[in-house]
Amino acid sequence: MIYARGLVKRFGDFTAVDGIDLEVAPGEAFGFLGPNGAGKSSTMRMISCVSLPTAGELRILGMDPARDGTRIRGRLGVCPQLDTLDPDLNVRENLTTYARYFGISRAEARRRADELLEFARLTEKAASPVEPLSGGMKRRLTIARALVNEPDLVLLDEPTTGLDPQARHLLWERLFRLKQRGTTLVLTTHYMDEAEQLCDRLVVMDGGRIVAEGSPRSLIETYSTPEVVELRFGLEELDGYAGKLEGIGERLDVLPDRILLYAPDGDGAAAEVHRRGVNPSSVLVRRSSLEDVFLHLTGRTLVD
Repeated sequence: MIYARGLVKRFGDFTAVDGIDLEVAPGEAFGFLGPNGAGKSSTMRMISCVSLPTAGELRILGMDPARDGTRIRGRLGVCPQLDTLDPDLNVRENLTTYARYFGISRAEARRRADELLEFARLTEKAASPVEPLSGGMKRRLTIARALVNEPDLVLLDEPTTGLDPQARHLLWERLFRLKQRGTTLVLTTHYMDEAEQLCDRLVVMDGGRIVAEGSPRSLIETYSTPEVVELRFGLEELDGYAGKLEGIGERLDVLPDRILLYAPDGDGAAAEVHRRGVNPSSVLVRRSSLEDVFLHLTGRTLVD
């Protein structure tokens, strides 16, 4: 579905994407993760054929964006980061009017709109104006619109940003249904739990380059430990505790609000903390997550 070798995107003297290689297989849910400015959006714009590569090779659906951009865009579904729904049209009309841009007949557009409204759980809102809809409803409508041309590849740029937890989980369920249908999904996200939920495979980008690639579980197994101990000390300075905790587990990270100990056995590491006479105000033992991978690979959280 997507093939890239040595892909580069420059803006003047600034290199946004610096020679990346990637492949996305049919039916795969593939994620781009990384800090702001890592090159994710520039890569997505090249994949969506709205920005041509500066150098390297890129094939989308077996075609060259430089020659076949129009044909490729006709087979893509795109959910942009910001909703671009038409406020002058009601919910159903946002789907049927968009379908007409793809040369879909009025009758077929109405049929697809009915199907997509049911998929997005918006049937009861079909005649409603767009503006009063909640943020979650607008995102579901935007994704439904991206599917109106029955695309081979769906691109989702931060699909759940700004939504409350309930709306995010509902949207995850809708996207999981698309995966079950065999739809190929490519997404960027700032939510690492979202990547773990949705992505079969992902890349971590930093500074325009891919610094890690694999399934969420394989990345955690490669770059972290099975468990993490979170130590909090109230308002106290944390640097003074680092020396007392050296050697417990495999790695130690001092964050502004807590200290993280990475260890195969979290309970054993927590017990060793107390044996050394260190008494944090709270201790949490948890499994490693993608956030721990980011701390290791980029030295900062995803949302900085």
